[in-house]
Amino acid sequence: MSERRNWHLGDQVVIRNDEELAGTQERIAYYLELLKQLCMTSRPAEFPLVASGYRAEVEKMHREVLDYLTTHGATATAKAC
Repeated sequence: MSERRNWHLGDQVVIRNDEELAGTQERIAYYLELLKQLCMTSRPAEFPLVASGYRAEVEKMHREVLDYLTTHGATATAKAC
């Protein structure tokens, strides 16, 4: 899994280019796979507690990806669109 190198703007993480976008998408896929495994191996009563942190991180990264993808290319550096 690639190292996270995104910039922070206050508390908000900013994906600056397509390379960081790809890294963030890799991390999302990795966390989703972890959630899948946890769902199969955790006790039903424990799963919500175990999964909540991973879910929050996936949701945060999804917002970062959507923010990047919905920003016009003129306002972002090294953007493909």
